[in-house]
This record gives sequence, C-alpha cells and structure tokens, in this order.
Amino acid sequence: MSRTKLHRVLNELLQPQVIPDGCPNGLQIEGKDTIYKIVTGVTASQALIDRAIELNADALFVHHGYFWKGEDACLTGMKKQRIASLLKHDINLFAYHLPLDVHPSLGNNAQLAKLLDIQDIENLESGKLSIALKGRFSSALTPQALAQRLQDVLGKSPLLEQVPKPLISTVAWCTGGGQKYIDLAASQGIDAFITGEISEQTIHSAREMNIHFYAAGHHATERYGAKAVGEYLAEQYGLDVKFVDIANPA
Repeated sequence: MSRTKLHRVLNELLQPQVIPDGCPNGLQIEGKDTIYKIVTGVTASQALIDRAIELNADALFVHHGYFWKGEDACLTGMKKQRIASLLKHDINLFAYHLPLDVHPSLGNNAQLAKLLDIQDIENLESGKLSIALKGRFSSALTPQALAQRLQDVLGKSPLLEQVPKPLISTVAWCTGGGQKYIDLAASQGIDAFITGEISEQTIHSAREMNIHFYAAGHHATERYGAKAVGEYLAEQYGLDVKFVDIANPA
C-alpha cells in the first residue's frame, strides 16, 4: 500500500479532526513511499524503533508519538536519536493519540471494556465526544474480584483504593492518564473507576466520594488500541503487521 493511501485509510478510520489533541495526529515522520510491513506499539521509544528496524518495517503505528504541545522543539539528545533512526531507515511514523483512545470499537477504551467484559457502554461525559466511558458488569463483583480480573487480563497487579461499598455493579474507566475523571464518575453514583495512573488527590476523591479506584498501569491499559488497528489493517488490506510490546511498568 502507498504511504498516501495508508494515511488516508487511518484518517478515515480514526477521524483525528473530530477531537482536539495536544499533538499532531497522523503521519508525523515521512518514510518510504510503499509500505509492506508495519510494526505497531504503544510508544515510539528507541527500543520500539530498534525492533522495527530489525523487522525491516516500512512504518510504525503508535499511540504515543512526538511533537507534544509545549515540548522543546529542538532536535537534540533522545529526540534527535529517535528521529535520526527513523530517517536513516526511511521508516514512516504514524501516531494517533486521543483518536485512538476514543474509537468506538478499536480504541483503547473500547478494547479494555471488551477484555474486562463490561456491558451497556455509554459516554461518561455528556454533550460531547467523551474520552472516558461507563458501563456495568453482568454480575456484581467484589473489589478484590475486579482487581483479580484486571491482573489476569493485563498481567499486572493494580493499585486498589478500596472503599466500604461491598460490591461493584457499575464502572467507569479511561485508559492511560485518566485519573481526573474519577470525580465525574463518583458524581454519577458509579461504583468503581479504572484508569492507568494515580495522582495524590485521586485517593482523597476515592475515599471521600465513596468510589473504588484502580490504577492498572498507563502502558498496561493502552496496549490494545494499536494492536487492534494493526489487526484491522492486516485483515482488511492484507498488510503484514506485527504488534511489539516494549515492557513498561508505569
């Protein structure tokens, strides 16, 4: 597939124009004109780039790319090394941040819901495209049972701030660094909130608003969108796509 067509396919699929973001979404670094092999992953780290080079990839597709709002624009140090590696090997870099979080079937939030068997999914935020989602479990879970489900699915033991509420029927979630949505979830009477990261104030919100809180890992909760998009490209267009998971405890 040509680079131009792949870019068009991804933009039509992920609709980056719909949601404001803190980085450019789409083709961030131009490489080969024709793409045969794609490597997908969470973050365009040097380790992922090196693996893409080893696999003779023509393109990288990631959730966390480059050129974030407010960052130093100079190409020095780690940033220079990463970009130099991509340019030297003529590898295209496609990155989609929030558009990959919110896609209704392939996105990080949708994929996590599928893995956790969450039903009746709705937007947590009203009146606009919601980054965070809410739903319910078919059968109520104890806080410990949900922690175990997260560990079984993600391969990582979550941090749990448990409150006196004995069972969890309703749940809200936002993969990655979505801890700020706990207050909105609690205000809607939801039993538990799952995200990737934790802030100091998150614990106080959980305790004082009576909502179980789970920090299950930024990387761990966001492995599944890029993987799902790669599988879609392989199935729909016959492209050779490989997901590479660079371990990250955060």
